Amino acid sequence: MPLLIVVMGIIALLILIMRFKLNTFVSLIIVSFGVALALGIPLNKIVKSIEGGLGGTLGHIALIFGIGAMLGRLIADAGGAQRIAITLINKFGEKNIQWAVVVASFIVGIALFFEVGLVLLIPIVFTIAKQLKVSILHLGIPMASALLVTHGFLPPHPGPTMIAAEYGADIGSVLLYGIIVGIPTVILAGPVFNKLAKKIVPDGFKRVGNIASLGEQKTFNLDDTPGFKISVFTAMLPVILMSVATIITMIQQEIKLPDNAFITTIQLIGNASVAMLLSLLFAIYSMGLSRKISITNLMGSCSSAVASIGMMLLIIGGGGAFKQVLIDGGVGQYVADLFAGSSASPIILAWGVAAILRISLGSATVAAISTAGLVLPTLGQHDANLALVTLATGAGSAIASHVNDAGFWMIKEYFGLTMKETFGTWTILSTIVSVSGLCFILLLNSFI
Repeated sequence: MPLLIVVMGIIALLILIMRFKLNTFVSLIIVSFGVALALGIPLNKIVKSIEGGLGGTLGHIALIFGIGAMLGRLIADAGGAQRIAITLINKFGEKNIQWAVVVASFIVGIALFFEVGLVLLIPIVFTIAKQLKVSILHLGIPMASALLVTHGFLPPHPGPTMIAAEYGADIGSVLLYGIIVGIPTVILAGPVFNKLAKKIVPDGFKRVGNIASLGEQKTFNLDDTPGFKISVFTAMLPVILMSVATIITMIQQEIKLPDNAFITTIQLIGNASVAMLLSLLFAIYSMGLSRKISITNLMGSCSSAVASIGMMLLIIGGGGAFKQVLIDGGVGQYVADLFAGSSASPIILAWGVAAILRISLGSATVAAISTAGLVLPTLGQHDANLALVTLATGAGSAIASHVNDAGFWMIKEYFGLTMKETFGTWTILSTIVSVSGLCFILLLNSFI
């Protein structure tokens, strides 16, 4: 019965969003109330459960998510992202142009959320494709693969940050392992898949695309943008700080070194929230003050960045409310009991549940956080690496983007593809990211 109630709740969510066009956050809250009633949660505890799930989820990630949005906007508004992309494209040369797009998109993707990175990089891809007289999809597939991988695997993106918080995984470890898993995944889903895609939908590579809906793009004279090295360093600073702290902690645990002032200081600096704050302060200087940009303009960029993620934060909170209802209603424990004594890997379980929810719901973020509510109680039965379970959930939530996902329509419209061509490129690409990501996670799990 508990699983049947969850299925009915998901169907209701789909109807509210797709049939009645109701806001996703509002739909999540309505369904959370309905599922809570159906699961038999006492009436006087339903609101407390929903508020607890919403507040508990946002309480941990709001700081990282908000500062991450500000950091990305500062880099974008200063022209740093454009400097990174153009410099790498020039250095790699025409022959290796798609590899240049992969590297540029991966670096930019760490600092910018998926939709922002897509909107920022697509005009650059269109311009380069026109100059070199190559298909925009030839460059678009590597770009999209890198952005999707960073979105699914790497903090401070909302999915991995939020899942790590729910599972109690160390964000630094998630980031480090995410990069290890992400690099080969991007290669498979980008340049390697590109060759196959040309055979699957050859006509798609003849499309000219249309980015008129993006409006007038902010263009920069390259000489007026920050330098390449400082732009890359600013974008990568959170990664550097968190990775260094994680590596030092691993070494400390390996050699059984007791805590001391140096190690605790490094761990503080490498804490996700502190690392993001320090990176933001550095970006304010490197992307702004050092270039004589007023603090007023810089804070304007920060304010607009936070305003643009307001609804996303509410949706994440709504997903947290739904997750908490599943836990308080006993669904998570029911799933745990089903797998009690089973040798099934929690990594595969997390991936499978997230994949099913992603295909059903469309939203990777909602799928990921709902998965946490179902999988979390099972983790106590296994000695699982929580960072890898986090990555597996992210991989599962990336699978088979189709018509109920906004990303599907963005790719279709920007690149001027037909429905068949979008399925043959973007849907397959997202599935490759998901499946190959799982394979590399399982491979990494055998070594750590």
